[in-house]
Amino acid sequence: MAPFPNRPGTPGAADSSPETSPLLRPTSPPSTPSTLSPTASLRSRSLRFLRTTSLLSALVSALCAGSITIFSLYGATFQSRLHYSQFRVNGLASAASIAMYVPVPLLGYLCDRAGPALLSLLAAGMFGAGYSAAAVGYERAKEVVGRMPPVGGGDWKGEEEERRWYVLMVLAFVAIGIGTCSMYMSAVATCAKNFGRGKHRGLAVAVPIAAFGLSGMWLSQVGSRLFASRDASTEEGEVDVVRFFVFLAVLLVAVGVAGALGLKIVDEEDLIEEAVEELERSGLLDGSAMFTPGRSENGYGAIERGDPFDQLEDANTKDPAEEEALLKKQWVLNAETRRFLTDHTMWCFALGFFFMIGPGEAFINNMGTVIKSLYPPTLHYEGKPTSTATHVSIVGITSTAARLLTGTLTDLLAPSPKARHIQITPSRGLLGSNGRLSVSRVTFLLAFALLLSLGLTGLASGLVQNHGDRFWLVSGLVGAGYGAVFSLTPIIITVIWGVENFATNWGIVAMFPALGATLWGLVYSAVYQAGAKREASSGGGSGRGGEEENLCYGQECYAPAFWAMAASVWIACGLVLWAWKGRNGWAQRGIVV
Repeated sequence: MAPFPNRPGTPGAADSSPETSPLLRPTSPPSTPSTLSPTASLRSRSLRFLRTTSLLSALVSALCAGSITIFSLYGATFQSRLHYSQFRVNGLASAASIAMYVPVPLLGYLCDRAGPALLSLLAAGMFGAGYSAAAVGYERAKEVVGRMPPVGGGDWKGEEEERRWYVLMVLAFVAIGIGTCSMYMSAVATCAKNFGRGKHRGLAVAVPIAAFGLSGMWLSQVGSRLFASRDASTEEGEVDVVRFFVFLAVLLVAVGVAGALGLKIVDEEDLIEEAVEELERSGLLDGSAMFTPGRSENGYGAIERGDPFDQLEDANTKDPAEEEALLKKQWVLNAETRRFLTDHTMWCFALGFFFMIGPGEAFINNMGTVIKSLYPPTLHYEGKPTSTATHVSIVGITSTAARLLTGTLTDLLAPSPKARHIQITPSRGLLGSNGRLSVSRVTFLLAFALLLSLGLTGLASGLVQNHGDRFWLVSGLVGAGYGAVFSLTPIIITVIWGVENFATNWGIVAMFPALGATLWGLVYSAVYQAGAKREASSGGGSGRGGEEENLCYGQECYAPAFWAMAASVWIACGLVLWAWKGRNGWAQRGIVV
């Protein structure tokens, strides 16, 4: 894939690529734009090669990072083989979700300041430890359950041992969540910074996010086909959990180490220089203030520090120019973080993301038990029941297609701001680059959020109960809506608040879905478990006890939860609309989005 084109140079400079254009503040007069010297040509080819290898490395990382999205492939096995309740199964999914989202601001901060390679190496360690521990915990817990006496066969004293292995499983999924977050952030930040300054910024962000969504599709097929259980007592399509976890541990350690070597941010110094110049042009920053002792910009968050040249004299381990560039980078990034946190529309937008993504996460995590509830054992069905792996793949395909589609369409139809960095001064533009009336990225976001809610309401209404062959309508709509929202949100962040501090900004917003996924996972668990208890008390089960007491069949197992989730998405649409069109929102401030 060819690198994405970059925006032409700043006013007064030659319109050339960043690899060959002079610095924004050259210390010597720029050379006449003529034939490139051999040295400049070699540097241009070298930078192009670095961009390409970084892009390939980011795509490989993203294509493998989404292993947690196939939790529903083996989540029902925890119920049937380990006799976990729905609350326990959701406890594992919630542990992974919380660990995947809560550390994102810290990991984004590290990515912006130390680079994506560090995060990729961290992901390798977390994935290796997490999946290895999960494999051990599952095998030991299965042995403990195997020693359980039959119903009415006497007391069982294995509760404490079973609890210890469950705690190990929770810790393992916490490590898996952190690994997912680290690998995903390193891939998306690399593409956003290397290719997100041109007119194809939407596609630059959408491609790795789409690859992340695609990872669930191919991993679910590998798990259900190559790692299908060989035990004759298991159901068709059930995964051999231990072997699959070992495979994931080996694969993701290898990908994480490769990413640590291949993920690079190209010409980051130029990016910071351009950000400083854009901010100075806005009138909010005085370039001399950066190195003025004790000076802080009013309301913009510049760091108060002593004279950095005094620090340079004391620090003999670094070159003065290198140290100055590092201080300038920290100053700009910290200033932009403060600006981001003090923008009230950001908080409204983040809450909208919270109410949209939480229901989608809960659906994906619990899809396996929802599908099982569609087929009560008391009824006879023609043909084979639909499988969880099929719908994990449908979610992956529709999610990937929606991400690529929205990234491409917003590049073609949405307005683009004049600046490539944080939008501060009004920059009105209702027409696209082709002169036609443009369509805002927020319009796309709201439209796909409504598709997400349509899928949730279709499930809640009983459309697919006893008709598993219709479930593709639900998984397809939810997958498309979920994927588009997860793609458009970071794209909007790059358009409004720039790319140089993208990992930190996106990390702050991406933290919110952790609470949403946990909240709706608990709501679904409560509804499901209440239905299972009602069936058990009324004699609706098959009388086997144990496993059967934890299972629920019928619309009452899920309908109330998914009606509430649909309402949550509608509330989210209202919050995003307020951030866009409300008082002192983006539209009133002349921010192009």
